[in-house]
Amino acid sequence: MKNDIWTRRSLMTGIGAAVPALALTPSVARAQGAADGFSPTRHELDAWMDELPGQHRVFIDSATPPGGAEAVLYANNLYRANQGAYSIDASDLAIVVCFRHFSTVFAYNDAMWAKYGEVLSNLVNFTDPKTEAHPTTNLLDNPDYGMTLPNFGNTITQQVERGAQFAVCAAATRFFSGFIAEATGQTAEDVYEELVANAIPNSHFVSAGVMATTRAQEYGYSLLYAG
Repeated sequence: MKNDIWTRRSLMTGIGAAVPALALTPSVARAQGAADGFSPTRHELDAWMDELPGQHRVFIDSATPPGGAEAVLYANNLYRANQGAYSIDASDLAIVVCFRHFSTVFAYNDAMWAKYGEVLSNLVNFTDPKTEAHPTTNLLDNPDYGMTLPNFGNTITQQVERGAQFAVCAAATRFFSGFIAEATGQTAEDVYEELVANAIPNSHFVSAGVMATTRAQEYGYSLLYAG
């Protein structure tokens, strides 16, 4: 009997001591989280991401020609769905499409495709689905291709008019510049500067597309991957 009483008293004493501890634990955890939580460093090169107005932030990453087309389609779908279901105007969305790796070729305008289309086409293994030849224009900005491309006729220009921004991989652009220079007898730097000067509207050349993809998440962008 005495042992039972002692056991019950010990149990109650333990519970009584535990209750204050439990009550304090959330406050301690919050304090430690505030003190020890990770806070990413901000860089001037990434500041444009934080300057875009919008109730929601979405970063659409792409790395292949089909993925680049899908990224344009996804941007279109986000604008339409937010307007239709939530009555959120395009101007209230911060949407960034990233063209990196082999989708980077779609960041150059028609003039560059007319001039260097054959080299670009061979490098990324992308041909005109109608002619099976190398494109001479930026096909993602041509509504006449409809269902033959994964953007389903939704164009880059349409997304630009809604306010979409484009993160363009500078590393891939330099890679392409080297091959174009070799094929045309120019310097790689001259070709690089020409491609940058002839980028699609709302372009932001970033050191690397993979860098922009990670930085965007640090600025609160939801990540959506397209192919």
